[in-house]
Amino acid sequence: MTRSSRPLAVFDLDGTLSDAGHRQHLLERKPRAWDAFFAAASDDPPLAEGVALCLETAKECEVMYLTGRPERCRADTVEWLAAQGLPEGRIFMRRNDDRRPARRTKLEILRRLARDRVISMLVDDDELVCQDAERAGFRVVRAARWGAASTTAAMREAQEREGRT
Repeated sequence: MTRSSRPLAVFDLDGTLSDAGHRQHLLERKPRAWDAFFAAASDDPPLAEGVALCLETAKECEVMYLTGRPERCRADTVEWLAAQGLPEGRIFMRRNDDRRPARRTKLEILRRLARDRVISMLVDDDELVCQDAERAGFRVVRAARWGAASTTAAMREAQEREGRT
C-alpha cells in the first residue's frame, strides 16, 4: 500500500497530544495573553495516551495534524512533534487572522481531505469539534478523557467564541 492510498488519521494537538494545562492561566485574564500562550506551547508535556494512539495508528494510517494554533506557531509545532517522536505528517494550522470557531475550520479541512482520501478517524478533545465531525459522518475518538485537565473554561471559550485555538 502506498502512502497516498493509506487511510488518514487526523490528530489535534492541544489537549490531545500535548498538555496545555501549564499555559491556561494566560487565557484567564482580560485581555488574553495570546502571544505568551502560543509561545509557551513548545514547553507542553506530551499526553501519553494521545502519543501512544498516534504511534499505533501510524502503523496502518498516514497521520496528519489539525490544530487551531495559528500559522505563526508552525516552526515550534514541527519541533515539538519531532521531539516527542511522533510521525511526520502534514500539519493544518489556522491562518494568523482566522478567528472562526475551531469546529468550523476543522470540519472544513476534514471535508476537503475526505474528497480524495479515506479518513479513518479524527482524534480531538474539543466536544463541539467532535460532535460536528460525527454529524458529518466522520469517525471520532474523543481525547477529552485523557486531556481534560488541560482544557479550562477559558480555553473552551477561546476555541468557540474567539476562534484562537
